[in-house]
Amino acid sequence: MLIKEAIKLDEVKLYFSDFFDVDEEIIEEFGAVNISLINDLPLFIDPFLLFNSDNGQFCQIHDDIIKYLLFLQEQAELHPILSQGMMKSWYLFSEVKQTWLGFSLDGNSGRGLGADFAKNLHLGLNTIFEDFGKETVPKSPHMEKLCLVSPNVGRDKISDFATNFAKKFLLEYTEAFAKTYLEPEHCKTFSVPKVEFNYNTMSWSPKAYTLPCFNDDYVLLTPKSMLTRDDTFINRSDMIDNLQSIAPSIGDTALRFELDNYFRSILSKKKKKMSKTEKEYAAVSLIRNHPELIDYYLKYKEDNEQEATSVSKQMVQEVQQLFNVQLQELVSLLRGSTIFYKVIPDSLEEARKRVGYLKNVIEDQDGYKIFYLDGKPIKRESDLQIMYRLVWYASEMDVNREVNNGRGPVDYKVCKCSVNPSVKK
Repeated sequence: MLIKEAIKLDEVKLYFSDFFDVDEEIIEEFGAVNISLINDLPLFIDPFLLFNSDNGQFCQIHDDIIKYLLFLQEQAELHPILSQGMMKSWYLFSEVKQTWLGFSLDGNSGRGLGADFAKNLHLGLNTIFEDFGKETVPKSPHMEKLCLVSPNVGRDKISDFATNFAKKFLLEYTEAFAKTYLEPEHCKTFSVPKVEFNYNTMSWSPKAYTLPCFNDDYVLLTPKSMLTRDDTFINRSDMIDNLQSIAPSIGDTALRFELDNYFRSILSKKKKKMSKTEKEYAAVSLIRNHPELIDYYLKYKEDNEQEATSVSKQMVQEVQQLFNVQLQELVSLLRGSTIFYKVIPDSLEEARKRVGYLKNVIEDQDGYKIFYLDGKPIKRESDLQIMYRLVWYASEMDVNREVNNGRGPVDYKVCKCSVNPSVKK
């Protein structure tokens, strides 16, 4: 159940449930997020939630990720120089934008895993992470290990990689939902590239699925239990912050001595207080010289694995409360007391009218309360940007049920492009 019962908006098209005429409670009971088809919601797949899950299918996704990384490591040993063909075939993955989840503030398109990620991964598997898969301290290898030294491999890259390996499951999961709950005219058969990797031919193969169709592309639903926001459970900043917590578990006396020296240099009262950047540089230098510290950090996170699940649940609930419940309340206020959605913002004057209606609802009709969560004002600027976009581009227009003829955001893209640039400021 949602934290608070959401207001039913019969005409405004904003969420998956609106565009595909399915009750949002059905999506909730299915365990999925009721995504918006206007903009990404700020959630992403955390590989640790796959590893830590009681769901065997989730665990299999994690195993598939590790198996593929071990394959890449083997190839990196055989081919130390990363060729263009090797990069394109095995390392480059586009973002699975059809989940409508992620970090985009303008629609659902991201950068995916490009050449920089490929080069960093290939180099790492052949140098500092050459022991990947042979670890003895943690219970399992973790792909997040690859982002713990390089600041250029963050949550978006890790999530994009994990989502590409969860894609087969998400396709089957969404197809099962579509065949059970959606009208046939809302669906279409798609040939999806890079679904399965064949280790005999060492190549990716496509597969066909019957899926919800929106703007001539398929849509994917994602289970809430594999999602989080802000950062992955295993991440670089957390490792640096928790070096002191993992120190007692280190059996190597020489390594523990060096770690103690690091803390003495950080905490010494005789020295000028180190800046955050200086502390991070010192920590990363220590970790580069002793990459085995990473394994002790991974074990520390495994020992506290239940925290990942509890944090994930809280994060998903907050996103649902803000973007599914409270946002619908704002849209309802705009529809009920203004002609906001009757005014198409295809000129500067019309856009100004809309802004005026929005201002009136926020300032004079208690609409400002929408921008509070648990009694505290929303602090993330990105959340406000997403909320604004969702409210602005929601549609009162009917969505034609015929495949390839969806409207909604496409109409707005036309309007957006035709508006004077000053309207968008």
